[in-house]
Parts: sequence; C-alpha cells; structure tokens
Amino acid sequence: MELIWQIWEGSGLYLITAGQAVMVLISLTLLYLGIVRKFEPLLLVTIGFGGLLANIPGAGIAVDGGLLHLLYVVGVETGAFPLIIFMGVGALTDFGPLLANPRTLFLGAAAQFGIFGTLLGALWLTQLGLMHFSLKEASAIGIIGGADGPTAIYVAGKLAPHLLGAIAVAAYSYMALVPLIQPPIMRLLTTEAERRTEMVQLRDVSKTERIVFPILLLLLVALLLPSSAPLIGMLAFGNLMRECGVVERLSDTTQNALINTVTIFLGLSIGSKLQAEQFLVKSTLGILVLGMVAFAIGTAAGVLMGKLMNRVSKNPVNPLIGAAGVSAVPMAARVANKVGQEANPHNILLMHAMGPNVAGVIGSAVAAGILIMFAS
Repeated sequence: MELIWQIWEGSGLYLITAGQAVMVLISLTLLYLGIVRKFEPLLLVTIGFGGLLANIPGAGIAVDGGLLHLLYVVGVETGAFPLIIFMGVGALTDFGPLLANPRTLFLGAAAQFGIFGTLLGALWLTQLGLMHFSLKEASAIGIIGGADGPTAIYVAGKLAPHLLGAIAVAAYSYMALVPLIQPPIMRLLTTEAERRTEMVQLRDVSKTERIVFPILLLLLVALLLPSSAPLIGMLAFGNLMRECGVVERLSDTTQNALINTVTIFLGLSIGSKLQAEQFLVKSTLGILVLGMVAFAIGTAAGVLMGKLMNRVSKNPVNPLIGAAGVSAVPMAARVANKVGQEANPHNILLMHAMGPNVAGVIGSAVAAGILIMFAS
C-alpha cells in the first residue's frame, strides 16, 4: 500500500493545481478551434499542444532545462523564429497588387491606427486604475491590432515576454475570426452604393519592378527606422528570393520546409508560456479585450480611409478593401471580396484588396519598429 501511495503522490493527477486544470481545458479548447473549426490550425494546434505539455505537473518540459524552454530561449527570446517566419511570409507574398495601385498603401497605413489607438487606450485604463500596464506592456498589447501573429510575437518577446502567451493567443484567435469580426464593421461604415463600387482592372507589373521593390523597401524603411530593419529585412529578403528567379530552390525551401519547421517550434514555444501562473491573471482578460478593440479600430480606420480617398480622388476606391489593411493575409482580402460580391455579384475585389493587405504587413512591421524604439 505504501508503494501505491508513493506512486499516487508522484502522479500528475495528485499534483495538478486548479490553475493547471483550467489551463489544460484552455489548451484543449485551442486544439478544438484549430482541428475542428480550422481556426489558424498551423499555430493553434501547436500552441494548444505546447500548453498541454506546459501544464502537466512534474513534466518539467517548459521549465529551465526543458525542451520547450530551450526552444523559447533560442527562438523567441532572440527573435529568431518570428523573423524566419517573416522571411517565409515575404517568399509567399505577391506585392504586385500594391505596385499596380500604390494608393492602397494609404489603406494599409490607416489600418495600423488600431495599434496606436489601443496603446493609448491601455495607458488610459492604467491611469484610471482599472488595469496596470507599463508602456512596454501597452505597446506589446497594441500590436495585436495589426493582426500579424509573427510581428505580435516579436514585439511581445522584446517588450513584455511575460505576456507573450496571452498576446499570441489573442493575436492568432482574432486573425482566425476575421470572417466573423470584420463584416459587421464594414457594413456599418459603408452604404450599399459604396459596397457596389467597381474598380478598374489592375495593370501588369514588370519583373524589374518586382525585383527592385524589396530592395528599395529595405533601404527606405530601415535607414529611416533602423528598429524595423529585422522585420522588414527578412520580409524583403524572402520576397527578393521569390521574384528574382535565380534561387528557386532557396525560395521553395523558405516557402515550405523552413517556414513549416519553424512554425512547429514557434507554436510549441508559445505554448510553453501558457502556464497557469502567467496566464490566469487579471491582465490576460484586459489583453483579450484590448486586442479585440485594436482589431476593430484597425478595420474601421481602413474603411474610413477608403471613404476619404473617394472624396479627394477621381478614381473610385471601394472602401471595403480598406478593411484588408490589417495584416491577416490573405483572409482579410477574401472577406472584403466576399462582402463586396454580396452587394454586387459582378464585383471582383480580391486582387484590389490584396494591395492594402500586403501593405498592412509592411505597416505592422514599421509600427513594431516604432514601438520598440520608443518603448525600449
């Protein structure tokens, strides 16, 4: 009997705390959302499973010396994993729609207002005594509004690593919920006539333009804002490999094997931060609420910028594509196209919406650089 009791006392069922049990349920919920509902499965499945491992008592896999902790130190604390994924995003991204219609850059820039609006909101709540966020923490929370998971993880790892789990879960959850969150905002801020607006076909973009663009992007942005150089640099390098046409093997590896491998390690590393003592705190609820506000503000700002552009330009822009200014590529562009076709079945907005969509990727990287520079 004594042996049996010793075995029982050493079991996870005996050692598990109420907080760990709650986190196991949360991790199972993330797995459900990824597997059954197919919400951002590449990240939610790995994050959810990492969360399970991190909350098993006595496993030691997420503490100092454990595998998940080592992955976190090597890949997230250094910023390596998000940067490698950004390189893969660059290799997967076609900047042609943005180059064909450079005006859409303003729509992508406007959508980043959600980042800075939420930063100010978090600081305001702190002033009121409702929350207690430092400037670094508020900056890391605000970046959720860019709807760019790797950027949110990169900024959180630099400014508020103790909030990484909540910020990552919020960022990827809201990215997955784009088809549910954005359409009501888009319809509220536009008229039926505006949603029916048809746009002219985009011009062809030359190969030279496509090759020169990532190089100019890096030089212009990084020289003006060096703190953005890591994100913009990896994005530009990945895109250059895609467009130059002489390193197909490298481009293919970056788009597939490399980004998939790093995604596995990144998700497990984030999951290691879903430990009860770090996640089940008052600030987590604040992060989830502020993240939703950030995303909504970014969507609204993009749509309103589209309406403003129609007032000052003779060439009409369907304001719905402004909602694609958040960085959820290509989901936000597909949502803009879907809402537009509901109003006008002949309205094909997908490629037009890809312009502000990829501009949003650039905008979120620039915003991240600004936050890191001023909050560090």
